[in-house]
Amino acid sequence: MLVLSALIPVNQRSETESQFDAGHEKQAQRFAMSEAMTLNSPPPLIDIGANLGHESFVHDLDVVIQHARDVGIVHMIVTGTSLHATQRAQEIAEQHPGFLSITAGIHPHEASTCSQEVLAQIGALARCGNVVAVGETGLDFNRDFSPRPMQEEIFQQQLQLACEIGKPVFLHQRDAHSRFLPILKNFRDQLARGGVVHCFTGERDELYDYLDLDMYIGITGWICDERRGQHLLEMVADIPPERLLLETDAPYLLPRTLRPRPKSRRNEPRFLPEVLRTVAMATGRTEREVALSSTANAQRLFDLDNCQSS
Repeated sequence: MLVLSALIPVNQRSETESQFDAGHEKQAQRFAMSEAMTLNSPPPLIDIGANLGHESFVHDLDVVIQHARDVGIVHMIVTGTSLHATQRAQEIAEQHPGFLSITAGIHPHEASTCSQEVLAQIGALARCGNVVAVGETGLDFNRDFSPRPMQEEIFQQQLQLACEIGKPVFLHQRDAHSRFLPILKNFRDQLARGGVVHCFTGERDELYDYLDLDMYIGITGWICDERRGQHLLEMVADIPPERLLLETDAPYLLPRTLRPRPKSRRNEPRFLPEVLRTVAMATGRTEREVALSSTANAQRLFDLDNCQSS
């Protein structure tokens, strides 16, 4: 069983934080604070989406993971985007039990190469104890690496899998909202734990559609991009605190607001605090408040207390 302990002493919490804990007493108990923690320590964070199986991490993955711990990350979810990526994520997670869990799924880019045999193997992996969600799955009509009808079919089959095994979904949608939404709606009542619209970059009407379905919203370093993320800065405050999740999508989407700028363009989980800082600034909340609520949200959605090794 995974037990996360990271939060701040009760007698040092702000009024807002205390109200949050009162409304989520069970979650607050899960995050029991050790006496050694102080307000000067990094706020506890969960990176709900990191592609740690990417080839760019092959040579220094242990260092990357340690750097994540050093900035206050208490848990990470390694994203599965294909059968191979899911298997690799499983290998990595087994080396870091308790600190890493994974998703199992087929990204829409991979739909054209996804056979029923592959889906069966994904289904078997998705039932493992340290797999906390089905995905990354969804629709991508921006690049169209796979035919759209095939994307929709593989998406629906993975939604059905999530319904059958009672796990949330980890969703991808780009330039496909008009088809993505009705498909998701068809399965929503059967999705016992809902899911997260990962790396949300859409418009306000799309955001409200997903919130209406009680979905969680994942925010990445896209919000730190002055070229593409201005609209996210303006609307992130519309996301209820209890529906907001933070992620890096590493090694992609390096926050452009980082100073000094890293020598490498590779994003890492250790840069999640920059996403936190930007979200806090845009919502008028403290970084610790955003960290507390987003961490509790991830714990709740992915049932991390009951996440076990494979």
